[in-house]
Amino acid sequence: MSSHKRMQLRDLQPQFRRGLLRMPPVRLESRFLRGLTRMLEPVLFRDAGDQQVHIQETEIGAAKVRVYTPIGQQSGCGLIWIHGGGMITGRASMNDRECRHLVNDLGAVVVSVDYRLAPEHIYPAAIDDCYEAWLWLQKSVDDFGVDRNRIAIAGQSAGGGLAAALCQRVLDSGGVQPVAQCLFYPMLDDRTAARQELDVVQHLGWNNLNNRYGWSAYLGHDVAQENLPEWAMPARREELANLPPAWIGVGELDLFYEENLAYAHRLREAGVSCDVDVVARAPHAFDLFVPGAEASKSFQQGAWDFLRRYLCSSA
Repeated sequence: MSSHKRMQLRDLQPQFRRGLLRMPPVRLESRFLRGLTRMLEPVLFRDAGDQQVHIQETEIGAAKVRVYTPIGQQSGCGLIWIHGGGMITGRASMNDRECRHLVNDLGAVVVSVDYRLAPEHIYPAAIDDCYEAWLWLQKSVDDFGVDRNRIAIAGQSAGGGLAAALCQRVLDSGGVQPVAQCLFYPMLDDRTAARQELDVVQHLGWNNLNNRYGWSAYLGHDVAQENLPEWAMPARREELANLPPAWIGVGELDLFYEENLAYAHRLREAGVSCDVDVVARAPHAFDLFVPGAEASKSFQQGAWDFLRRYLCSSA
C-alpha cells in the first residue's frame, strides 16, 4: 500500500474477503503458530487425495523430505518444494495440494522439505536442510528416473525466500544448476521488518510484526544488521548474475510486494530472465486462503505454466 494506513477487508478484491475472514488473530509466539497451522491445515491446505500419486517420507540428515512420485508414467523432471510459515512454523504436508498437482500436471517427482524451524534452530539450519535435500535428489536421480538437468526449485513465502537462497547457494557451490526458480510471494529481505512505519498497516495474511519476529527468530539477532550471514537474506546479495530464470508472484497488498518487485528488477538488471505476476488488491498467500477464487486459480496456473516451460521443454 502506498499510504501507511491500517488495511481493511474492503481493500481486497471481493473474491478474497470471505476467505480472509477465516483467519483468527495471530499471536507472535512460535508454539501458538505451529498449533494454529496444524488446526487449520485440514481446512486451508486440504488435498484432493489423488490415488495417482505415491507419497513417502524419508529422513536426510537433520531434516525430513516428503517425496511425491507419479504412479505410472512420469516425465523425468524433478522439483524441490519449500513450504512457508515465516521460518517459525509450517510443515511439508501443508502443500500436498500443490505438490500433487505438479505430479499430475507435469509428471514431476516432487521433494518437499520439512526443514528445521526457528527459534529452536537458527540460521543456517533451514537453508542447510534445503541444500541437503537438493544434494539428496541429485544423488537419487537414477532411483526416481529424474534427469538431473531438469530440476527446478519452488517455494511459498518463507519457503520462497529459502528457494531463492538455495538457488544462490547451489550457484556458489558449482555443479549442476536448477533450471528455474518459482517464488510465490517470497520472504527475501529482513530490512522490510525494520521499517516500523509498516507496522500500522497490519497487512492481512502476514504483517510486519510477524515479519520482524520471524526474521529475528531465524537470524538469532535483530533485523537489518550489517555483516549479514551468507545466503540468509537473498535480497541483500550483491551479485545476482547467472541465477536460474525466475517467476515471482505476489499480491498488490502483500507486505512483501515492494521487496519482491525490487528483487525482480535486480534479477533482470543482472541478465536473469524474470517473469512477474502481480495480483491486484490481493494480500499475502491469498491463493492458499481462497484457492477457489478465479484470481487464485489464474495465479497458480501462471506458475505451473512457467515450470512446464523450463521442466518439460527438453522432454
